[in-house]
Amino acid sequence: MDPICFLVAGALRAILPEDEFTLEWRHSVQRARWIEHYRTDGATLVLDMASVEGTGAGMEPPSSAVRRDGAWIWYPQTRLPELRLTYSSFVPDYTLCGAAGGCRTLASLVGPLPEGAVVTVRACSALAVGAAPDRPPR
Repeated sequence: MDPICFLVAGALRAILPEDEFTLEWRHSVQRARWIEHYRTDGATLVLDMASVEGTGAGMEPPSSAVRRDGAWIWYPQTRLPELRLTYSSFVPDYTLCGAAGGCRTLASLVGPLPEGAVVTVRACSALAVGAAPDRPPR
C-alpha cells in the first residue's frame, strides 16, 4: 500500500494513509458535479473511474462513457505522475473520500489555503519522504 501525499508550494502538508481515494467537485462554470476515483500503482496515480452530471464548457465525456443514474461514467485507466488541484473560494471545496470511508474537504486536510493555491497530489513513493508533514493530517 502506498499512501497519498499532498503538497502545497512543494512542502508536504498531509498524508492520506490509504492507497485510493475518490475526489468530488463542482465545475466552476457549469456547476456540474464531477467524481473521480484514483488509486496508487507504485509511484503513479491511476484514474480508474470518472463521472460528470452534464456536458458543456470543455467537459464532454468520451464516446466510451455510459449514462447511468443521471451522470456520464467512464473508466479511463489514465496513469498520472501527479494531480494538481487549484483552490478557489468561488466554488465549493474539493471533497476527498478515503477507501476506508470518511470524507473531508481539501482545506480541512491540508490546512488553510489562499485563493489560487495549487495542491499537488502524488503517491508518497514518488517523493523522497523522510520527514513528517508540516502540519499533521486531521
